[in-house]
Amino acid sequence: MDATQATPSAPAANEPTVLIVEDERSNLSSLERIFQREGFRTLLAEEARTALELCRKQRVDVVLTDLMLPGMSGIDLIKALHTVAPDAEVVVMTAYGTVETAVEAMREGAYDFVEKPLTRMEIVKSVRKAAERHALLAENRTLKNELSALRNREIVGTSAVLRHALEIAAQAAPSTANVLVLGQSGTGKELLARYIHQQSARQGPFVAVNLAALPETIVEGELFGHERGAFTGAVQKRIGKIGQSTTGTLFLDEIGELTPAVQVKLLRVLQEGEYEPLGGKTQKADFRLIAATNRNLKAEVEAGRFREDLFYRLNVIAITCPTLRDRSDDIPILVDHFVAVYCRKNNKGLMSVTRGALERLLAYDWPGNVRELENVIERAVVLGRGPSIDVENLPTPIAEAEARAGNLAFALGTPLEEIERRVIKATLDHTGGDKRLAAQLLGIATRTIYRKLAADGDEDAAE
Repeated sequence: MDATQATPSAPAANEPTVLIVEDERSNLSSLERIFQREGFRTLLAEEARTALELCRKQRVDVVLTDLMLPGMSGIDLIKALHTVAPDAEVVVMTAYGTVETAVEAMREGAYDFVEKPLTRMEIVKSVRKAAERHALLAENRTLKNELSALRNREIVGTSAVLRHALEIAAQAAPSTANVLVLGQSGTGKELLARYIHQQSARQGPFVAVNLAALPETIVEGELFGHERGAFTGAVQKRIGKIGQSTTGTLFLDEIGELTPAVQVKLLRVLQEGEYEPLGGKTQKADFRLIAATNRNLKAEVEAGRFREDLFYRLNVIAITCPTLRDRSDDIPILVDHFVAVYCRKNNKGLMSVTRGALERLLAYDWPGNVRELENVIERAVVLGRGPSIDVENLPTPIAEAEARAGNLAFALGTPLEEIERRVIKATLDHTGGDKRLAAQLLGIATRTIYRKLAADGDEDAAE
């Protein structure tokens, strides 16, 4: 038996992998059979150096190792695994009377130890628990990475309306003024709020609360927190979002969803700079508030559903996130960005977008704004089988959108130079004079358009 390879009968790769390190061949074979029957993928090694080499080449969830090994002790192996396979959990097997050595192994990072002579139940239970811990930690790391990526998402685009919104945000960021972010769903209101926080001098965290996602009965407790015993079920103290955002920024999304009672309490916080947790004493508040809504708050005030004094406290600086229709010249940039993001996320090579697909994306109305565009591109990347995204990869409403540019007709015999000139002119009309976007649609370099326009004597051809 080759002790450096996974056995041929190994289960599927999504099953946990245990590397068994044991210098006695009979024990090694016995342990191999036990863990294969338990559904583990097994790797085998008779010495520590072989085990380390396997860890360098293959995924290992749990290392089950004897403490007495030739050439390198089990303790030294554990130390080396910190570098070679830092995520692997280690379970050590130790002979009777060497518990002190096992304790030393635990200090070096081993998850557990089992004493010889081994029992099947005990060794399987220990290794399975170690594998479960490995899976849980891996899942936590993935979630943290995804959350970090979400928090650090960049605002993509160069359109005039987007630049205007970002300029106001950058001016507002260093101040302590409250900011009200307006805009339709999917326009990126939270991204803009995070941008303001990042550009500010606030040292605390950015704490986001989607008020529309919280039942009315728990909104007050979520925002202000509560003391133990404040109400039935309050078995321990809870710090609310206001307390969590101390020296940082509190982002309240869908502020129009607040009930009148909570509106009064939030107004007091903004006026007095203090609040009271449920069942607790008055505390000082130190946070910067950014609120967002897709509602017309002025209309809500006139209808008596939103307090006028709170509205004016929130509306110190108002910034409107433009719809995707208003920044359609950003669509090619956003498409390229999302294609790169989701190709990387799905372990695919970078895909291109055909001219036909881009024309349909430009023609569509995008009621769901940037969020809808992102979802469409993710779907196209996941379901796409070729090296490019074409019209057939788009949802039917988008695939059937009529291209805004229309059609051009030419008489037979029209010189190619004239056809080229008219196509460029028509494309520029379609893009509102945006030469960069026109070049993308035509599949040529931007400098080519400038050169052709200059040859025609166009006064606006200079870069």
